[in-house]
Amino acid sequence: MMLRQVAIMSAGLLLAIGSGITTEGADWPGFRGGMANAVATDAAYPTEWSSEKNLKWKAELPGDGNGSPIAIDGLVYVTSANEDGSERTLHCFDRNTGDELWNKVVQSEPNEETHQTNPYAGTTPAANEDCVVVWHGTPGIYCYDHSGNELWHKSYGPVKHVWGYGSSPVIYQDKVYQFYGPGENTFMVALTLSDGEEVWKKDEPGGTDDLSGKKVGSWSTPVIVKVDGKNQLVCSMPSRVLALDPQSGEELWFVGGLPSERGDLVYSSTAIGDSIGVAMGGYKGPALGFTLTGEGDATESNRIWYTPKRQPSRVSTGVIVGDYIYMANAGPGIIQCIDVKNDGEEQWKTRGTDDYWGATVMADGRIYATAKDGSTIVFAANPNEFQEIAVNTFDERSNSTPAFSNGQIFLRTNKSLFCVEQE
Repeated sequence: MMLRQVAIMSAGLLLAIGSGITTEGADWPGFRGGMANAVATDAAYPTEWSSEKNLKWKAELPGDGNGSPIAIDGLVYVTSANEDGSERTLHCFDRNTGDELWNKVVQSEPNEETHQTNPYAGTTPAANEDCVVVWHGTPGIYCYDHSGNELWHKSYGPVKHVWGYGSSPVIYQDKVYQFYGPGENTFMVALTLSDGEEVWKKDEPGGTDDLSGKKVGSWSTPVIVKVDGKNQLVCSMPSRVLALDPQSGEELWFVGGLPSERGDLVYSSTAIGDSIGVAMGGYKGPALGFTLTGEGDATESNRIWYTPKRQPSRVSTGVIVGDYIYMANAGPGIIQCIDVKNDGEEQWKTRGTDDYWGATVMADGRIYATAKDGSTIVFAANPNEFQEIAVNTFDERSNSTPAFSNGQIFLRTNKSLFCVEQE
């Protein structure tokens, strides 16, 4: 196994992005892929599919969930939960046949607070060559080997928020990182991957269960970024973008500007491009671009653009291609291209097929965005104009991000897991 990284030299800044240990091939071992940048670079992928075309297999899932699939070696993982959340499950499928190889169910208190659009399987697993890690919210973090044997689990008590939970674990080298929240008890934690022992824990102030008062919460998944040879753990918190030292948990820098009059809310993860990060506030909150160096409060020094006026409602994380980010928004379902190095200026926008919660993905110079109605629109990564290539659907609703691996696309809906491959 090798650590897959992309190294970019820009204006004297050496930057690499990574969120896990992947194989030499084209694994998709965590949320938004092995690089956590939602870019697939390994093979040609189909642009058209249906129940009659380019469908390799379909597997039924026993319960809803917004968590996305991952693929590593010959395996595909995804989570589900029953209706009241008392049973939360990690499923392992054979990527070639769609047969379920095993599943592991953990118990939880039924009917915890959550939003009706966020069932109790809101997270994406993370894996390396040895194990797979999943966060089930209140029951905690669980680690299994690829045969389904539990290696360890760790719980930090109830996760209480009226809109539920959704951040996913990140594996990097010998540790797993988890943003634990939202809720009154909100923090980042690093655990030893081999045994689940806590390495460090960093509390994030200002948490609330949102049962009354101001709306506060983040559902972001952190990303590892290497800048000038130094690793940073970057995550969009409710009110700021925070960078921590992955080894010690020490706070390196932060950039403010995510809150709005509607609340301190962030649904999307930080998008990382060539020497720049982009963060989006939730519930029509602000958007901002920033550099990835600095110390302490780097709001003034790092922030290169800021759009505080009302934005589209954003749940999906955009994909940065060159100097542009391609966004598919939650409400209304507007697809945008934004210049991330020129004051966040919008290049174009168009209406999609529905609202979008799943992150956008780039493969073969094309952008894939899956809408809530289950349709996936494919369009060119062209900053000059919107160029639709195809719209595909299985007629099942979805809030998830597809996984791209070795020419296969894995799509999760509320009912099923699909494998799409060029015939």
